[in-house]
Amino acid sequence: MVIADRRTAQVESADIAGADPDEVDALTLGRRIRERRVARGMTLGRLAAAIDRAPSQVSAIENGKREPRLSMLRTIALALGTTADELLKPDAPSERAALEIAVERAQRGPVFSALGLPPFRVAKGMSDQTLQTILALHHEIDRLHRERAATPEEARRANAELRAEMRARDNFYPELEAKAAELLEAVGHTGGPVSHQLVADMASHLGYSLHYVGDLPHSTRSVTDKRNGRIYLPTQQSPSRDSRSPILQALASHLLDHDEPRGYADFLRQRIETNYLTAAILLPEQAAVRYLSEAKNLRRISMEELRDHFAVSYETAAHRFTNLATARLDIPVHFMKVHESGTIIKAYENDKVRFPSDALGAVEGTTVCRNWTARTVFDVEDRFSPWYQYTDTSSGTFWCTSRIEKAKEGEYSVSVGVPFEHVKWFRGRETPHRAVSGCPDESCCRRPPVDLSEKWADASWPAARTPTSLLAALPTGTFPGVDQTEVYQFLEAHAPRA
Repeated sequence: MVIADRRTAQVESADIAGADPDEVDALTLGRRIRERRVARGMTLGRLAAAIDRAPSQVSAIENGKREPRLSMLRTIALALGTTADELLKPDAPSERAALEIAVERAQRGPVFSALGLPPFRVAKGMSDQTLQTILALHHEIDRLHRERAATPEEARRANAELRAEMRARDNFYPELEAKAAELLEAVGHTGGPVSHQLVADMASHLGYSLHYVGDLPHSTRSVTDKRNGRIYLPTQQSPSRDSRSPILQALASHLLDHDEPRGYADFLRQRIETNYLTAAILLPEQAAVRYLSEAKNLRRISMEELRDHFAVSYETAAHRFTNLATARLDIPVHFMKVHESGTIIKAYENDKVRFPSDALGAVEGTTVCRNWTARTVFDVEDRFSPWYQYTDTSSGTFWCTSRIEKAKEGEYSVSVGVPFEHVKWFRGRETPHRAVSGCPDESCCRRPPVDLSEKWADASWPAARTPTSLLAALPTGTFPGVDQTEVYQFLEAHAPRA
């Protein structure tokens, strides 16, 4: 077909319907043929007779519903006194034609289909203003749909792009380090763990008071009243969460001048920046680098000891290590947070380890190999001691340290790993535990052993625990997952009265 041989160029208004570019080219071609025929004073029947085709066939071509072969196009061009190249020009023959093409394309797109609107013929008597109004309304409906219901593919693509940026920067953000240092200096922090009182002083320094309530909206960790300078926090703290973190996360959004997210990518970026700044305050750069450099010199870097030295959670310590390991210690590293089901919740790497990923390049949400440290740690009886393991993979041998943490969603492992040549800096390098991973080859751990498969394939029927999010769209709203009505009602109820 002709369409496959030409590179399409689209009128700007045609983009709003999201149709296939080939369809737009067919529409443009059809309009060019029609305008040329009308300009020569030919009827549809005369052109059909000239090319030995039925009028209905010519009509389908002019309406962009049928794509002529190159030989047919040359015959049409000859009958119209022009050339095939002239008819194949990618731009619409006139501004009016461009409007008609855009409206036709909109009718063939998902918005008209979702609204159940029947297609209509764009008549000559319709004014340009009418067509422009239809397109403007279509564009706004399409924009609202895209804004309010990000698809899982969009979110995963945004997450993959952010992870690539983090890798390129070695997960080190000097501008956020500077913000953390400035705030710590402002409240007189001179060293040692950052106390809860010091965090409260930070809130006061930034013009906020802390209020602990028992009716915090269920979809939030904290709520900030920017008008009255209040941060509301839950009276009951989760045993798996550091009570300082929700305060610092609320302050981080203020310090970073975050506006309301414009989309899912914006939301994810703000979350990354907030978590980074929170960790940079709890484990200040200079003190953390000094501590880790000494541990490296002694060849005893340990996530447990980093955690205890700064009085933070294991996950915060592991996360913070990835910020500083490459930029300040010259150690490539990877990090994983994996649910007990084997699903990757968070991941980061700049050491060439090969995480499982989907077609979009997204890692989060995929399943990690059963032989990796992040999975084998769940089978360890001793939950109080660190678990170390070497894993041979197709991209090299990696050493990891991992620990089990608990949350309301179940257990998950937090793992930090490095290539074999860098294990010399870490405690636990003498571990005898070793595994081999052949993933992504399915024979590694995704395909059942032959003997078990032959025995049980026709005699088993498991009842799957279906995730509630399996067929759901991602949370909608300015802040995904947050019930804005509930938040506004909460703020109205708690706002100080004059």
